[in-house]
Amino acid sequence: MAQFGLLHLIGAATIVAFVISKTTSSPLVQILPWVYLATVPAYVVLYLCYIYPFYISELRHVPTVPGFPLWGAFLEIITTECGIPQRRWHEEHGPIIRYFFPCGAERLSIADDKAIHQMTIKNPYNYPKPVRAKLWMVRILGEGVLLAEGNEHVHQRKALAPGFSIGSIRALSPVFWQKSLLLSKLWREEMAEARVTTKCFEVLEWLNRTTLDIIGQAGFGTDINSLENPETPIREAYRLVFAFDIGSRILHGLQAFIPSTKYIPAKMNRDMEAARSIILDTATTIITEKEGQAAAHTTHKDIIALISKDNLKMKEAGEEGLSFETMRDQVMTFLGAGHDTTATGVAWTLHLLSKNPDIKSKLREEIRAYMPFLFDPATRYDPVELAKVDADQLPYLDNVCRESLRYIPPIPMTVRVSIADDILGPYKVPAGTVIYVLANAINRLPMYWGPTANEFNPDRWDKLPETYTTNAFMTFLQGPRGCVGRKFAETEMKVLLCCLLSMFEFARDETVADPETLKMWRLVLRPRDGVNSDSDTEIVQKVYIDRWIEV
Repeated sequence: MAQFGLLHLIGAATIVAFVISKTTSSPLVQILPWVYLATVPAYVVLYLCYIYPFYISELRHVPTVPGFPLWGAFLEIITTECGIPQRRWHEEHGPIIRYFFPCGAERLSIADDKAIHQMTIKNPYNYPKPVRAKLWMVRILGEGVLLAEGNEHVHQRKALAPGFSIGSIRALSPVFWQKSLLLSKLWREEMAEARVTTKCFEVLEWLNRTTLDIIGQAGFGTDINSLENPETPIREAYRLVFAFDIGSRILHGLQAFIPSTKYIPAKMNRDMEAARSIILDTATTIITEKEGQAAAHTTHKDIIALISKDNLKMKEAGEEGLSFETMRDQVMTFLGAGHDTTATGVAWTLHLLSKNPDIKSKLREEIRAYMPFLFDPATRYDPVELAKVDADQLPYLDNVCRESLRYIPPIPMTVRVSIADDILGPYKVPAGTVIYVLANAINRLPMYWGPTANEFNPDRWDKLPETYTTNAFMTFLQGPRGCVGRKFAETEMKVLLCCLLSMFEFARDETVADPETLKMWRLVLRPRDGVNSDSDTEIVQKVYIDRWIEV
């Protein structure tokens, strides 16, 4: 390993300094720093960036992206959409590749089917998230099921299972319809008040408020109501967390490598601490209420209520349940990761539909055939009609959602580090290896999806190529570390699309840049420049403008 080279260097430099001190009148304490300063560049350039990666590293046999290891591929990675360089490299060099970060730091990107299976199914707990990758997320998401590792993750996942069963989610579908219809109603009211039939809305902001309200009501039995009260503190907290100004981008990047920079008295750090305080207080209040309800044996059906009841039963039976802090962290995880990912997925889907009018029309007609009441203002809000329908019964809607999530995965990558030696594909991977699994690369590789991999085509799901495997679709990951809320998110996404497509027509504003060319990753893959708000003008979608034409 590279650290042994450093130890050898220190030893050799010390011996050289000792010899020089003996042959000159200068004391060792004066010579030693100068010898170290002279040998460090040689160590970095010659050993770390040449000798070790090409002649010593156990990963030297893995197909490697060209480029001198001193700077590696770092500049291209940080200036390009997440996963795009690796997608190209996989096509050029194979399903398992090595590339370099600065100073010879080795990285692997894995797209090989058997290797992914090894990492996600056979030996998932050998590949935890690196500490650096968790540092900023844990401040906002807590150490819930998303960031827990090893036995703690197994314990949490088992405890959460009852709340995310298919039956539990079906019981919560009225909440999905209620909030989705409210979103549509508020848009219609804004258009009526402005006396227009065409209007620009900031799509992602509205959808974030909708999914935050859904997770609040369905997840915790708490009506956040950010749709009608957009300045509610918890929504403002997430706006602060996902700020995209240049200063925030720089500090977020620095904190991945230098954790102490979170103490710099900058606006972004103050905003992060303010956001964490709001999110932590909200989660604490929710869990306090839910544990009281569980003890009182109430009939609440939201996810945390079900988990709290099951947790209480486990403790009463003498088993180890989830602690108050762990339950609180689950709420933080569900609030943050559970609303922003789905909102982003729906926003990208609307964008893709606006670019593909034939697909949009076909989908709308399927919705009309199965849910005609949604197209009639007299029956649109009828709870009896809503109780009869199941969005999972629409096959083309299912295809559209899966294809959108394949084409632009809201979470484009995950990073892992091996804690023990393992075999991935034909290669031995030593402990301490940093490994990337990039959904935004794997989801569009021709080796799995054929020559149309880069096309948005929902029909592909009716006849998948023979080369397809379950590991070719990594939007939700796979195995025990796969997304526990996958079914919740899929159902929520389908209901939102049914409501919006039954009431509005969508068309992209061609006067602005296509947001597909302007994506940026921070937890989720968003339009890079976010939205533009000016106090003297209407808030509009800067990189994601659509015209909304009432049907």
